[in-house]
Amino acid sequence: MRSIDRPSRWRTLRIALWALVALGVGAFAYLTFVDKKAMPVTETASAEANYARQFGGRFAMTDTTGKAVTDQTLKGKPFAIFFGFTRCPDVCPSTLSRMASLRKQLGRDGDKFNIVFVTVDPDHDSQQSLGQYLALFGTPIIGLRGTKAQLDTIVKAYRVTYVKVPTSDGDYTIDHTASVYLMGRAGEFVTTIDHAEDAATTLAKLKRLIAES
Repeated sequence: MRSIDRPSRWRTLRIALWALVALGVGAFAYLTFVDKKAMPVTETASAEANYARQFGGRFAMTDTTGKAVTDQTLKGKPFAIFFGFTRCPDVCPSTLSRMASLRKQLGRDGDKFNIVFVTVDPDHDSQQSLGQYLALFGTPIIGLRGTKAQLDTIVKAYRVTYVKVPTSDGDYTIDHTASVYLMGRAGEFVTTIDHAEDAATTLAKLKRLIAES
């Protein structure tokens, strides 16, 4: 039998290797296609519902008139809820000013949702000072404060974080979550408003909140 010369053996080996590569690529493409198939609608809806349930829940606070306000009190009307403090130098006043402006842009529909502000600094923000602060924005805002235990309950419900940061003059400021949470009329989480997003995007979200709730 005639032996196969070296170039022929290498050519045969290369063909075999390329065949294996092609087979591997084909298998990978098939598995990738199968793995990336869209989830069934029911599974997608279930995942979204589970995510939504992570925000919101039972709480009991006090408004600027001394009246008790709970999660049940707010039901029946969509609301935008934001956490901050009256001495906040930038994020809080700019966010509340923007929410007030957007509410006015909505015209009559602006009355179809509430704006809720929860102070994370009840040691400093009394009912009176909180009320005076919110009055500066020229639109109805429900201001809430509570005991340490009550505050812990509501920030846990909304997965909000806040941390007191000492300042060089012996005082403190507070780092806190800057998102606004949009909640439906049944108290269900709908979406958030990011501090940095543009006004058009935020306005569209508010319109959907009002229309769908």
